[in-house]
Amino acid sequence: MIALDENKMILELPLMEQFYTIQGEGAHQGKAAYFIRLGGCDVGCVWCDVKESWDASKHPFTKVNDIVLEASQFPARIAIVTGGEPLMYDMTALTKSLQSADFQTHIETSGAYPLTGSWDWVCLSPKKFKAPVPEIIPQANELKVIVFNKHDFKWAETYAAEVNENCRLFLQPEWGKEAEILPLIIDYVKAHPKWQVSLQVHKYMDIP
Repeated sequence: MIALDENKMILELPLMEQFYTIQGEGAHQGKAAYFIRLGGCDVGCVWCDVKESWDASKHPFTKVNDIVLEASQFPARIAIVTGGEPLMYDMTALTKSLQSADFQTHIETSGAYPLTGSWDWVCLSPKKFKAPVPEIIPQANELKVIVFNKHDFKWAETYAAEVNENCRLFLQPEWGKEAEILPLIIDYVKAHPKWQVSLQVHKYMDIP
């Protein structure tokens, strides 16, 4: 059972893992950051590399205060909440606690659920398997589209047309097809320079 406070904020979340590392993708690539990975996802990407996150019941419900206390042991003050799909849960209590501890709050989300919580950076990574809710799209600071095949470029443009004018645009090859897809992305970005290439450099560095 999920614990709530008197304002009905969620005080416990299914925590798959939390760890200190280097952000390997997107706009904040290369920065030290603390990752909080929550369990639970119903988006169902066939190429997901953390399918063990999908079943929330396999991950212990952990107090928000304990999550933030552990994060505070490390020097960086970027906290990245990911999953799974973190917006399956109300993020108000977690983001409030993180910001009280002087963290910048970043989220990586498919956008399949409405945005809750207070965020300094929203990375929207839409998936074909479950479309983003429309209201989250203009709130994105970063649009990161995973490219699995050549048809995904046209699909990516549909979301690029809907985000706000300051949103940064990234195309990232699906890791298992990188050798095939990366040359296509390079050519596409050269022809459409509003986009940038995103690589999962943490995998090259062999870190989480």
